This record gives sequence, structure tokens and C-alpha cells, in this order.
Amino acid sequence: MATAPEALLAGAADDGTLVAPPGRTRVVLRRFAAHRTAVAGLVVVVLLFVLAFAGPHLTRWGYSDVDYTALRSAPSSRHWWGTNRIGQDVFAQTVRGLQKSLVIGLLVGVLATGAAAAVGACAGYFGGWTDRLLTFTTDLLLIFPSFLIISIISPRLKGGGWLVFAFLLALFAWMVTARVVRSMTISLREREFVRAARYMGVGPVRIIVRHVLPNVASFLIIDATIAVGSAVMSETALSYFGFGVQPPDVSLGTLIADGTGAAVTYPWMFFFAAGLLVVFVLAVNLIGDGLRDALDPTSRGPGGGRRRPSRRGAKAGAR
Repeated sequence: MATAPEALLAGAADDGTLVAPPGRTRVVLRRFAAHRTAVAGLVVVVLLFVLAFAGPHLTRWGYSDVDYTALRSAPSSRHWWGTNRIGQDVFAQTVRGLQKSLVIGLLVGVLATGAAAAVGACAGYFGGWTDRLLTFTTDLLLIFPSFLIISIISPRLKGGGWLVFAFLLALFAWMVTARVVRSMTISLREREFVRAARYMGVGPVRIIVRHVLPNVASFLIIDATIAVGSAVMSETALSYFGFGVQPPDVSLGTLIADGTGAAVTYPWMFFFAAGLLVVFVLAVNLIGDGLRDALDPTSRGPGGGRRRPSRRGAKAGAR
């Protein structure tokens, strides 16, 4: 026979039998699916990934191929998105640039969020000299002009390619998040369930992994989605000025830089790459909003919004 708390959690079916509560994963997925804009953002991101990785196989033109008979030609059946000033296929170059920007953005988002979670949780939980050392390192990296440092180092590491560039972006993208995670961990380490685990002899690393990080997971997931969009924007900006992805490879930033001067006269050279960049960043932000509402335990109702009291309930309360 179930106890009262178990009955409250489980609920009852029509025939009076107890029904087990849905798992957390199912609840999160159900809340996320109820968030229509987030689902739309997820669909857009999936389609962009399909375009980025399947697009090169849909055309006979490679991103470095040159068609000398079609210089700056408008979109046609031969070149779906037209050609640039030297006859390269814009569609092939754009899907290649999108692929490179997406991979860099995801890699930077994962690395930066992982570093922020590890540093912030360790600093907040252990305290003492560990906290002072990690906080000093975080503050030291915060005062460095990251854009200037990357623009100086990146062109000198051509042998490492875009992978080194992605690590440089991640190196300067985790500090603010780490400070927030540290503050949240300091408040969590004195909670009853953390103290109980500590008194039971559970190791500090296991406490951080099983008790601290799950309680800041909602913030970390939102930060990771924002970090992906920010990383793509940073990569685009650095590549636009020639400090990011280096020729002969391309990214959205290099394509936007090449097409800026012809944006009015030959718009297909600029607006396809710029449009995909805007759509991706917007879709990622919509996914982040949906995940925040789905993971927030205090959110209720479709889309994670708080359920408003009905008028009848409000009138009864007023009486």
C-alpha cells in the first residue's frame, strides 16, 4: 500500500489504481514540445545542419571550383545561387561556410560551457585556496582583450587550422559563466541534500557531479545555447576581418566579407550567407528559451509559462 506522499506523486487512474509519475526526461520533453517557437527553432537548426552536410553532395560544383564562363552570374539552373566575382558557385561555397561555422560554434559552446561548469563548481564547492586560485585565473582572463589576442595569434597558427581557432575562441568564452556557477554552487553546498551526502562519506567530485551540477544544469544548458550563437557570431566577425578561418577554406564570415562590396549590385553574393547566419542565431536563441522553460521546475503549463489563475478562482480567493 502506497503512503500518502507516494499517492500524491503518483496520482490515480480512473479505476482507482496508482499510476507512477512520469520520468523527468519525459516531463522535460513534453514541456519542450509544448513550446512551439522552440520546436520551430529546433526544426530550423536541424534543417540547417542537413543543408550544411548534405548540400555539398547535391551539386556538382565544389566550393573551390571555378566556372570561367559564368562570372557574377545570377541564380540559374546551372548555378542555383549564382556565382561570385571569380566564377565560384555561391551555393557550394555557402553550404561549406555554413558547415564550418556550425562545427566551430558547437565545439566552442561545448568546450566553454564544460570549462565554466568545472571551474565554477570546483571554486564554489571547495572554497579556500582553490577558490582564490580559480577566481584569480578567471578574473585575469576577463581583463584580457580577447578579440585583439585572437586576431594576433590566430593568423600565426595556420598549421593548426580552424581547430586551433575554435580552441582560442573557447579559451575566452567561459569566464562570466564560471563566476555565475561559482555563486550558485556556494549557495548549494550548504543545502540539506549536499550536507547529507557529505556526512555519508560521498566524495567531493561525486557530490559535484551528482548533486551540484544537476541543480545548475538549467542555467548551463541555456548558457550553452547562447554560447553556440555567440561563437558563430564571433567566428563570423573575426573571419570577416581576416583573423579567423583562413583561405582557401571558407566560413560565413569570409563569404560575408567577400560579398559586402557587391551587396547592392550582386545581392546573391552577400544575402545568402548573411541570411543563414541570422536564421541560425535566431533559431538557437528560440531553442534556449524553450529549454529554459522546460527545465525550470517552477514553470507550469504549455511552453513552460506560469499558469495564471482563472477568473473564477481569483473571485473565490477575493471573497
